[in-house]
Amino acid sequence: MVGRIPIMDMSPVLEHGRFHAKATVNEPFDITAVVFREGHDQFGAEVVLSAPDGMSRPPIRMVDAGRGVNRLKASVTADIEGPWQFTVQSWSAPVQTWLHDAGIKVRAEVDVELMFARGAELLRRVLAQDLPAGSAEILGAAIIALTDPDRPPLARLAVVESDPVHGLLSSHPIRDLISQEGPYPFHVDRQRALYSNWYEFFPRSEGARQEPNGTITSGNFKTAAKRLDAVAEMGFQIVYLPPIHPIGEVNRKGPNNTLTPGPNDPGSPWAIGSRLGGHDAVHPDLGTIDDFDEFVAKANALGLEVALDFALQAAPDHPWVQQHPEWFTKLPDGSIAYAENPPKKYQDIYPLNFDNDPEGLYLECERIIRHWMAHGVRIFRVDNPHTKPLPFWEWLLTRIRATDPDVLFLSEAFTTPPMMHALGMVGFHQSYTYFTWRTEKGEIEDYLNEVAHESSAFMRPNFFVNTPDILHASLQYGGPPMFKIRATLAAMSSPSWGVYSGYELFERVAVKPGSEEYLNSEKYQIRIRDWDGAAERGESLAPYLTMLNQIRAAHPCLQLLRNLQLHSTDDDAVIAFSKSIGDDTVIVVLNLDPFTTRTTTVHLDLPALGLDPGEQFSVHDEITGSTWLWSEHNYVRLDPNFEPAHIVTVRRSS
Repeated sequence: MVGRIPIMDMSPVLEHGRFHAKATVNEPFDITAVVFREGHDQFGAEVVLSAPDGMSRPPIRMVDAGRGVNRLKASVTADIEGPWQFTVQSWSAPVQTWLHDAGIKVRAEVDVELMFARGAELLRRVLAQDLPAGSAEILGAAIIALTDPDRPPLARLAVVESDPVHGLLSSHPIRDLISQEGPYPFHVDRQRALYSNWYEFFPRSEGARQEPNGTITSGNFKTAAKRLDAVAEMGFQIVYLPPIHPIGEVNRKGPNNTLTPGPNDPGSPWAIGSRLGGHDAVHPDLGTIDDFDEFVAKANALGLEVALDFALQAAPDHPWVQQHPEWFTKLPDGSIAYAENPPKKYQDIYPLNFDNDPEGLYLECERIIRHWMAHGVRIFRVDNPHTKPLPFWEWLLTRIRATDPDVLFLSEAFTTPPMMHALGMVGFHQSYTYFTWRTEKGEIEDYLNEVAHESSAFMRPNFFVNTPDILHASLQYGGPPMFKIRATLAAMSSPSWGVYSGYELFERVAVKPGSEEYLNSEKYQIRIRDWDGAAERGESLAPYLTMLNQIRAAHPCLQLLRNLQLHSTDDDAVIAFSKSIGDDTVIVVLNLDPFTTRTTTVHLDLPALGLDPGEQFSVHDEITGSTWLWSEHNYVRLDPNFEPAHIVTVRRSS
């Protein structure tokens, strides 16, 4: 039933409250609702948060949201992890109604004494509340003024309209006809669910070496651990490893996804399982489980978390194929269906069928996750979750969260928006996005607005600039400047971003024109990289990536999602946006054209930056160290071969 003071169109409410909205510890976000009433009487509304222990936090008053008639908002934060709830309460505000009416009637000399008598009666009701010290004296003096017929009417009115009285009445209103909507759920995760810098590498490539006879000896956990220092020094927080399990020998792929592997070709790590074990085993070329534990321990000592790939599929010789044939799809000819993503074919991978034995398969998947959790893994990147049933993910992620709420899951679902969004709603903490394919200014602006404001209640984006599967044409043909441009855009606009190893070396050759696959893809063969040589020759982007991560670490505003504000420029190849929290504001102006120097005027929305129209202010460029005076309209010149971006912090006058 509609409340006496109606509350409608609340946000963030997911599927009528079936799913939890997303937040992280101390992350500000807005709760909004449309609140109204009949007639002209005043009303108010507030948000009440209930913590995981069931205790309510002090109410937060809602104010005009500035978008749409009667839409109100309250900015809230939650200070501990766990399942929270929010309720919106509305009420009739008789004191505020009286103040409004008295201001009109007394000045018009209409019903003056009646208005003052009504006001004194209301102030006595306010006095009966639990008020701060000194309030009784303030309100008592106001009541005396209202009931003193010897004073001029306007003088009596001035007392209640004075700042002390008006402020007290506003902060401690009488609440009549209280209505409420809720409670509705939201879940608060640890900060890493929102703010994270990811670095992906293949352990078998790190420390690999080419022997005199031309064969390549695989790297392992011990040699890969030597790479962790460089990853940490670049400011990355999560090192993500593709599958580390035994690789199938049946239908193994050769270089560049060919069907004719040589005897020494290692195969794709995503073709999981062989006679040597399945999802709970490590590839013997990488070492032992004890070696993996040492790898995790070193990463943790450097401040890194290890993320593992959770790929629910099997090679034809995975133990599951013999032990649980019902977990796969059998074709009419008796063979098992292999994976396809036309025109791509994955003959070395059998997808799982969740319909034949859901209970058995569900429990086995949970067992695998908990196995790796026991070995120190608290983050999982999930391969192709959109090809598995949503009820499975809801079941699994709910069970893991119930016992280990710090464990995080990144969804690798390049699929339709409804499925991507639904995966976020059922529990995935982060998601890959369409960022890679948004390259023009207009589509970038639209997408930034979408992920920061339209879908942020249920999907946290992770802007990977490249992956082993995705080498976008913009990187293939844009040269080193485009690598800077895309890294800057990802790192500054999204609180979570990621880099696949080799990006620092500007690896950009595709297997063929029109393809997004790397030539000599690391998915199918070991790649030996000369990290030290590239650094000595000045051919590494690592210092630039380090700088971006340092800027992110120094500015809390860049660690948030929902605070992104777009600004306009006069050039279709120059984008401008800002992020703010409190006194911390960063403005990014970025040339999206890797070939041409662009000059333009940037038009800043100063009120959105917490500045007054026409105000001049100092900005400090975090890249060059320069400091300038800026205002609402600012000329910029950005040379992609020098620095394609201004990343400036606003220095506010004290």
